[in-house]
Amino acid sequence: MHIPEDQEKPGEPAAPEAVAPRRRGRTALVVGAAAVLGVLAGTVTGYAVQIEREPTPLAPLSQPELRTPRTVAAGPDTTPLTVSANRRHATDGDLRQLLVKKPKGAQTDRAVTSDGWTEVVSYASGFDEPPQTFRFLAKHEIRRIATTAWEQRGGIFVTVHLIQFRDATKTAAADWVSDQQSYMPTEEFAGHDGELITGSGNGRVYVFNEPIRKAGYEPLYRARVLACRGDVAMEIWYVSNRREISEKAVTALAEQQLGRL
Repeated sequence: MHIPEDQEKPGEPAAPEAVAPRRRGRTALVVGAAAVLGVLAGTVTGYAVQIEREPTPLAPLSQPELRTPRTVAAGPDTTPLTVSANRRHATDGDLRQLLVKKPKGAQTDRAVTSDGWTEVVSYASGFDEPPQTFRFLAKHEIRRIATTAWEQRGGIFVTVHLIQFRDATKTAAADWVSDQQSYMPTEEFAGHDGELITGSGNGRVYVFNEPIRKAGYEPLYRARVLACRGDVAMEIWYVSNRREISEKAVTALAEQQLGRL
């Protein structure tokens, strides 16, 4: 049997009528108005009280005795960032002045640097993958590289780099050192974990297990130092084409350079 669409089907309840949204009652409006009046009354009273008081003098803008806080000793809350902040005043000047001095009788190697600085591109070119190294340094906001190099009697060649980063919000110098130390224990490089430099945090001396050997040339013995102080990463290359390298001599040089930072 056909049932007209406008009629209900047998056995189905009638559809409920739509309920209209309720409006806010007058009580809510009255309470809201009273609250507003209360706030206005409190504000007026506050102004009335304040206007009767004597004005509070402002602190002077000029403070001739304002001093930079002194460097504090390391404690339980010391982090690489706080160390960086404490040491930055010492490294904000001419970074070349903090480079270790060459030994007596040593000859400056001007082929490495002529003015005490090394360009970032030039420094990155000394790595296996220069573009990747340059991108890493740029990402970590490298600031500048101070360099000294010399040749000693006995076929010893030394290069010292102080690599400074803008690590106001990050520990870039420590990150760089950690990245470089990560591959040093492999056989292709030092072949061991290095010797810790006393008082340096995680600074290490790596005397390579095996020299570079090439037909027609003397073996090339190598050592590398990696450490950091604040926003400066320290790298030392100690190379000899005459004899095996003394770890004691490299460690002494590393401690001397860290002391200047």
